[in-house]
Amino acid sequence: MSLLDLDLDKVTYFDLNNELNIPKDNAIQLGKDKEALAAFLKENVEPNTLQFSTLRERFDYLIAHDFIDPSLVEQYDFAFIEKVYAYLEGQDFHFKSFMAAYKFYAQYVLKTNDGAYYVERYIDRLAMNALFYGAGDETLAMNLADELVHQRYQPATPSFLNAGRSRRGELVSCFILQATDDMNAIGRVINSALQLSKIGGGVGINLANLREAGAPIKGIMGAASGVVPVMKLLEDAFSYSNQMGQRNGAGVAYLSVFHPDIMAFLGTKKENADEKVRVKTLSLGVTVPDKFYELARANADMYLFSPYDVEQEYGQPFNYIDITKEYDNLVANPAIHKKKIKARTLENELSKMQQESGYPYIINIDTANRANPVAGKIISSNLCSEILQVQKPSQITNEQRYASLGTDVSCNLGSTNIVNMMETDDFERSVDTMVRALTFVSDHSDLDIVPSVQNGNRQLHAIGLGAMGLHAMFAKNHMYYGDEEALDFTNAYFLMLNYYTLKASNKLARERQESFHDFEQSAYADGSYFDKYIQKDWEPKTDKVKALFADKGFPTQADWQALKAAVQRDGLYNAYRMAIAPTGSISYVNDSTASLHPIVNKVEERQEKKIGKIYYPAPYLSEDTITYYESAYNMDMRKVIDVYATAQEHVDQGMALTLFMRSTIPEGLYEWKDGHTNKMTTRDLNILRNYAFHRNVKSIYYVRTYTDDMEEFGVNECESCSI
Repeated sequence: MSLLDLDLDKVTYFDLNNELNIPKDNAIQLGKDKEALAAFLKENVEPNTLQFSTLRERFDYLIAHDFIDPSLVEQYDFAFIEKVYAYLEGQDFHFKSFMAAYKFYAQYVLKTNDGAYYVERYIDRLAMNALFYGAGDETLAMNLADELVHQRYQPATPSFLNAGRSRRGELVSCFILQATDDMNAIGRVINSALQLSKIGGGVGINLANLREAGAPIKGIMGAASGVVPVMKLLEDAFSYSNQMGQRNGAGVAYLSVFHPDIMAFLGTKKENADEKVRVKTLSLGVTVPDKFYELARANADMYLFSPYDVEQEYGQPFNYIDITKEYDNLVANPAIHKKKIKARTLENELSKMQQESGYPYIINIDTANRANPVAGKIISSNLCSEILQVQKPSQITNEQRYASLGTDVSCNLGSTNIVNMMETDDFERSVDTMVRALTFVSDHSDLDIVPSVQNGNRQLHAIGLGAMGLHAMFAKNHMYYGDEEALDFTNAYFLMLNYYTLKASNKLARERQESFHDFEQSAYADGSYFDKYIQKDWEPKTDKVKALFADKGFPTQADWQALKAAVQRDGLYNAYRMAIAPTGSISYVNDSTASLHPIVNKVEERQEKKIGKIYYPAPYLSEDTITYYESAYNMDMRKVIDVYATAQEHVDQGMALTLFMRSTIPEGLYEWKDGHTNKMTTRDLNILRNYAFHRNVKSIYYVRTYTDDMEEFGVNECESCSI
């Protein structure tokens, strides 16, 4: 028997899993999920996994059949590889849910070329990751094995999937590019999108430097076509470059709210848009300076500025102008062509589009730059809105070469599992191990197909360590999402993560005698970054959270003072260290709730291709915890924003914050709805976006809506960039 011969009508695990959705004696049949898991392993996994008499025989087979890279094995004495396996086997790992095992074997496991048999188990995939990212360092490899098997650390999907394989894609998750205002740059960015989409993750592209539709083109009889035709070209490029059909190409176009094409840009997502302008698969995002919120609040007129004119007047691309600071000067300058609209009209259009499609993502660009400790300017983000790094523009010659090479962004992601991290006996060692694994991805990524991305990666060594399972942590410890204890825990956990990633990066800089580019101009070098931690006591305030962190090495003000001195003396290797990406399928494998979000359902329903519905009970769901698992769709979104804002205080990049709305708002949820319609309106989203802005949230990823006929729309599981 093989997987190809498996008769899905005769297996029992789907039926057992489906009984989760059938209450018995007015209770969820949680035991049925354990039965489904046991049946899946017995009926699917065990009879269809290749068996070997020895570990050496297994590795010989994998190398002979071109499954793993021989150089991986050559880095170690084989006795050490046997030691790693003995340790992993000794930890007696077991999946905790049917969904965890099903997702791993459906999406992550290595199979024979014909797809008939599994070539590895979960333990084997962990061993490959530990050995690969250990890169010959036995101590690091063993530490990684420890973090992985206890599910404290989860590499991003491309890193986890490709580690050690001889036929592998890139390890990087996603990229950020920008186009400058000339045809050479547009051509180059389309080529870059093709190349990057071919090798791996999604691509974010900022188009705000491009002149608007109707703008004159010097020396040519005619006018510019604006950003929409470029969006169409990019959408076609992503559709074409789809990794041989393995996935759809994925990209997002960003535009400033002060760009004259902003209304046409948003209009490309309207269902009734003309096919000539409608974009179906390209995601949309907008960068929003503080000035927009000020103008909308005052119900004032708003001027949109010609990027070409602005660049001519200021000598730098539109993206690099501080709109908030220069707004009045821009308005007063007669040399700059401008268009006038009502700020509230645009604000309502943003909300209308988010209601209809979930787009656009919102990047509060001034908020991001105020908190940015690295010299330079953040101008854009990635496909999931959590990566926020400085970029520099490039200049492209007629030969499509670089007259001056700027910097663009590649994203190296991984995630802590919060519940399991709180069980570690050495928080510092755990984080240090994760930082080293992520840094390996940065150091060994060869991205010469897009030199600006290669240049940015080599200069900044940027990584993005995140987190998942926050709601599970709350429920397990009897905290309600967004309450005082929950916020106290969130603050403490992300402060710890910040402190120990800084300490790990400082240690790398000391070992390698190297800091990231322009470290001397950063807020780390002058010490100002650390002042808020030194001048204030950040200790947990509630008794429950104090107890949780009592033995975790929570840093004191004196610890921060010592770290400040060490960083000023020896530097930091990584310009960026943290980012909260969305967690997709891999959160199921980790038996975790997704990212920092509240759950959607106590028993989640997933529609799987060719299989039907699969049900997943929330982690640690029991009579003891069920009260603490409130659905995101029944929750005041200000609680979610409060949680993210609390974490954002300590996260140097961004977070993929999703808003969960109902088309009919539950009574009493929002005080401004009292006496008004209970239907979701643009005003609701306007208020929530403004609340997030005032809480210093850097980005809003997506708006998901649950309709009256019990359907979700606006759901966007980003497979390219998610952990």
